[in-house]
Amino acid sequence: MPSDGTSAFYKENAEIYANRARSLPKQQLDAFLAAIAPGGAILELGCGGGQDSAYMLTQGFDVTPTDGSAELARQAEALIGRPVGVMLFQQLDADSAFDGVWAHASLLHVPRPELPEVFVRIRRALKIGGIVHASFKAGTAEGYDGLGRYYNYPSAQWLSELLTKVGWCSIAIAEHGGSGYDGKPTRWLTVSAKR
Repeated sequence: MPSDGTSAFYKENAEIYANRARSLPKQQLDAFLAAIAPGGAILELGCGGGQDSAYMLTQGFDVTPTDGSAELARQAEALIGRPVGVMLFQQLDADSAFDGVWAHASLLHVPRPELPEVFVRIRRALKIGGIVHASFKAGTAEGYDGLGRYYNYPSAQWLSELLTKVGWCSIAIAEHGGSGYDGKPTRWLTVSAKR
């Protein structure tokens, strides 16, 4: 994770964060899974408490959950009953290994200058025709929230240009309202793209 504040927050609050009341992003999960063959291999980047991985496992997919926080990874392991890899996005080095990458509300912590390379790594990790799902808090400039966590706050246009530049196709970006862990109203960008 990019900043001491971000990693410190998840280290100190892992149990509370992982066990908070959270609605699954079921509509987005189901749309993502519908685009992947039954039993397909999925990499989750930033699995947090493990709820999304748990759901994908119940749907019969071969899920590899990872998180940049060792403390959150332990929380996720307790929920799903299987190992969770501790890995920063910048350490991803898989090649043509996955049918899908699920990165819900996680890549938003990647420093802006590092995001292109992370998307290159994700694209390489996917099989030809594989898909990525990612969500971001919308904005125009990077910054920090009231809890000290770093966010890259991209615009839809900025993200679209970045993804196009590093070779993604079938790029779709939707914007909707919601909130985050801090309870504040948030504009969310949901991205899907294909290798």
